[in-house]
Amino acid sequence: MSGRRRREGVSVGHDAFLDIVANLVGILIILVVVLGAQSEAILREAKPKTVQPVDPKARIAGQVEMETLATVAARAASAQADSMRLERTIKLLDSKIAQQAERRTILLTLLTEAEAAWEDEQAKLDDARRDAALRNAEAEALKSELTELVGARAQLETEQPPVVAISHLPTPMAKTVFGEEVYFRLKNDRLSVIPFKLLTEEIGRNFRRTSGSLREGVSDAAVGPVRGYVARYVLSRSNELVSDGNAIARMSRARVVVASFEPLQEPHGTPIEQVLANDDWLDVELSRYPAETTTVTVAVYPDSYGSFRKLREKIYAKGYASAARPIKDGSPIYVNFAGGGTRSVAQ
Repeated sequence: MSGRRRREGVSVGHDAFLDIVANLVGILIILVVVLGAQSEAILREAKPKTVQPVDPKARIAGQVEMETLATVAARAASAQADSMRLERTIKLLDSKIAQQAERRTILLTLLTEAEAAWEDEQAKLDDARRDAALRNAEAEALKSELTELVGARAQLETEQPPVVAISHLPTPMAKTVFGEEVYFRLKNDRLSVIPFKLLTEEIGRNFRRTSGSLREGVSDAAVGPVRGYVARYVLSRSNELVSDGNAIARMSRARVVVASFEPLQEPHGTPIEQVLANDDWLDVELSRYPAETTTVTVAVYPDSYGSFRKLREKIYAKGYASAARPIKDGSPIYVNFAGGGTRSVAQ
C-alpha cells in the first residue's frame, strides 16, 4: 500500500512541473510578438515624412470657376459631337460622289456606243440620201422653170397694160440663139449685167480644183462675187462601170447639175430711167460685142415688164437682137447644166 502511494505522488509532481514550463514558454512567445509589433510601429514613426511642396497659386476652385469649367466641358463635348457628325457626312458625300462618278462613266460609255451606232446608220443612209438629193435638185430646177413660165403666163394674161403708142418695129421672127449672148437682169426697174461667162469660168476652175476630192453623191459650192453676182451650183459625183476592151473598169464621173445666179444684195443695178435717158450705159456694156452675132438676153421679173418693152426698143435701135426670160418674183436665175444648159430665143 505504502509503495503504491509513493509512486502516485511522484507522478503528480512531474505533471505540474511540465505545465509550468509550458506556461512560461507561451508567455515568452507572447512577449516576443508584442515587442516585435511595438518595434515596427516605433520605426514607422521615427522615419522622416516627405513634405509635398505647396503651390502658392493653387487654391480651391469656387462656384463660378466650376460653372465655367462645366460650360467649357459642355462646349467641348458639343464640338466633338459636331466633328463626328461632319465626319459621317463627309463619308456619306464621298460615297455619293463615287456612285455618281460610276454612273457618269456608265452614261459616257452608253453615249459613245450610241454615237457609234448612229454614225453606222448614217453611213448606210448616205448613198440613198445622195441619190435622193440629186433627183430632188433636178426636180426642183425643172419645177422652178415651170413655175416661172406659168407665173409669167398668168401675169401676162391678167395684166391690163395702159394704152400706149407702139412704135413701129419689124415683125419679129423667133430663132434659137447660137451666137454670143449678153445677159441683163431687170428687176425693180433696175438693169444690171449678169456675168454669166465669167461666173461659168469660175465654176469650171473651182470644179476642176475640187472634183478630185469629192465623195460620191451630191454637194454644193459657190463662186464669186463677180460684178456683184455670185453663182451657187450643185455638183454630182458617181462611180460607173465602163467597158475597156475585154475588161470592165470603174470610172468616177463628176459634173455640175444646176447653178443659180443672183446678186449679193438688193436692190442691185442702174435705174432703168437713167439707162433709157442716156445711151452711155448701154454703149459701154455692148461695145465689146458685134451687133450682127450678139443677142441681148434680159431676165425680166414681173414688176419690170413695162420697162422691158422700152428697153427692147432701145436695144433694137442699136441693131441687136433681144430675148426675154421671164423670172418668177423671189426666184434666182437658174441654169440647168445637166440638160446641156438653155439657149434663148431671139427676136
